[in-house]
Amino acid sequence: MPIARPAGRIPDAAWTSGLREMTEPWKGALGCLGVAVFFTMTIGIISWQALEQSPEEWVLRGRAGGVLWERRRGALLLRALPEGQPVAVIAVGGVPAAEPPPPRDRCWQDRGQFCYAWEEAAELRLSLEPPPAPGTECYGVRWTPLRPDVMLKDCFSMANISWYGGASIRAQRWPFNSADSPAQPFVSGDFGKNPTGYGPVLERYFLGSTGVTVMVAPDVPFVLSLESNRHFCLGGAGGPLHYLLCISSDVATAHRHVGTQLVGPARVLPDTALLGSPIWQYYGPVGSAAKIKRGLRSFARRLKRHRLQEGVLALGERSTAILAAAEYMSMEQRRRRSSARAWDPALIDPLRLSITLSPYTSIASPLFLRSLRDNEAGYWLSLQPRFGGCLVPLLTTWKGRLCARLNVTSEAALSWYLARARALRQALGAAYVVFEGAEGNAFLEQAMSPPAELAGDRYAGALAAALATLGNATVISAGARSSHLPLFVQMSPRRSDWSHAGLKGVIPSALHYSLLGYNFFIPDAVGGSLAGDAPGDQELYVRWLQIVTFLPVMVFSTPPWLCCDTWVLNLTRQCIQRHRDLVVPLIIKYSEEWLRLGYPIFRPAWWLSPTDPTAFTIEDEFLIGDEVLVAPITEKGQTWRDIYLPGEGHQWMDTNTARVFDGGTILRNYSASLEEVPVFVKTS
Repeated sequence: MPIARPAGRIPDAAWTSGLREMTEPWKGALGCLGVAVFFTMTIGIISWQALEQSPEEWVLRGRAGGVLWERRRGALLLRALPEGQPVAVIAVGGVPAAEPPPPRDRCWQDRGQFCYAWEEAAELRLSLEPPPAPGTECYGVRWTPLRPDVMLKDCFSMANISWYGGASIRAQRWPFNSADSPAQPFVSGDFGKNPTGYGPVLERYFLGSTGVTVMVAPDVPFVLSLESNRHFCLGGAGGPLHYLLCISSDVATAHRHVGTQLVGPARVLPDTALLGSPIWQYYGPVGSAAKIKRGLRSFARRLKRHRLQEGVLALGERSTAILAAAEYMSMEQRRRRSSARAWDPALIDPLRLSITLSPYTSIASPLFLRSLRDNEAGYWLSLQPRFGGCLVPLLTTWKGRLCARLNVTSEAALSWYLARARALRQALGAAYVVFEGAEGNAFLEQAMSPPAELAGDRYAGALAAALATLGNATVISAGARSSHLPLFVQMSPRRSDWSHAGLKGVIPSALHYSLLGYNFFIPDAVGGSLAGDAPGDQELYVRWLQIVTFLPVMVFSTPPWLCCDTWVLNLTRQCIQRHRDLVVPLIIKYSEEWLRLGYPIFRPAWWLSPTDPTAFTIEDEFLIGDEVLVAPITEKGQTWRDIYLPGEGHQWMDTNTARVFDGGTILRNYSASLEEVPVFVKTS
């Protein structure tokens, strides 16, 4: 009997076999599809990381801010938290900066540090540092080259940030964003020798309008370059580059917390009697001591005739040397014949005398030759012999002569030099002694490596410390880590014109000096005193006079009766009186604040408006303390100007008209005749 089969059904064995045959090709297809999806996702993730993900990566983060790495530009970014506002952008050089460092952190176990090394190039170490005050956070940046040919270079962007501090330059700007300077050692210099170099006052301190500060380590040589409106760069001088980055809430707070601590709290005032004493520079006959005596007596009589008889008569270095030689001869003669002395201070009474010395001596002078004869070559900077033998004095130039320079690392040389200065000051009855030629590094000028004790600006610092022992009636021509000493600092000569190398640079220079702690500076003479530039523009003379009236000391190289009309002579008397009655008491008042807190006496507009971008670039106004605003005319032919009144919520009264205006505003086209200087007093 045949077997009955269910109609319409496929046997189980056949079904299983057929299903296997049908699904094998689909499995392969699904596998290929899975691989394709995997690769697609991988490519997508890579693309997202490369194109969509932020190119910035945190490398070190604190409470108030942090440092990020910007991969596209190879730059360090300093950001403030919590808003994440950028306060500094630092493009790095000397290493393959496009290589992203975060995956290769070598000190990841320490949250306060970040380390990374570019193989065979350089090592970077970032670290959180103890803050100088609450509300400020600091980061140490330490670059170390791993090969001798690696030249490190960090460039700070000037985009949307104004920068102050650093070095003085010939055509001073405030801020220095628009300045240009080639890369060169960060050492004070003489503009007469190198007009494109750095000037006599500088500190390793840079301040940004975003509340950031940069302080380069004191023991690290470096080079600085300024590239107008782009960036300024710190470069390692063939070695490491170490600096401290700090961020604060605003630019004024940043300077209060960091900049005021440049040299510590032990500050001492110079002789404040000089503040109210106009200085009259003597440029009369200098052929002999007798001619100088007659010239000084004649000059003193003219000042008395024009009712300008009080102040200081200043002798230059050449006149001082002639009188000193005559005094030395008269001392020898007095020992033999009891003859009269060569100089009598009563000849210029009630004026006081200022003399000028320098650490240089001509190699043809009897003083230098006598030192060699007495085996005192160590009194001068010298080259060390390689294989024994005698010291060879390092020769340099000073005022057109071949000279040797005092060795400030020798205690014997310093004692000898200071003893001569004291004796000469006493012999001539001088009230003040000016020391020129403190700036510069004689070794670097001749492309030679200086000894460690004279690296960078240590010469100027050592000389300043030695001169401070002479008392507080001393003036020096340079400042580097010496703003705490009781010394006046003499500004460089300026051109007799309206440029930033002339009149327009006076206020930026005053702000620069005061920001760095050198509040007791002596500005250049009214009208400019650069050699060959005699003031011949009466308007320039008047506008210059109006500015220096509100600075620490008034200096004249050209008396007003020689260059200008009678009304300018009358204006000079008025300005001198205003300086004594208004400005000197203000300086003395705020000098107490400087002694306690280190705040500058002469302040920029942003001191009272630290978050207003308008205030960051004002270079033709300044504050004396917090209560007087001076806004002179610095453009030729103008009798009006725009005036920014800082301090929203305050009120300012014009001392010329008694009109009162609100702070935080701009007065457009404000009138100021040639006889007037706009001065405002804060009334609330």
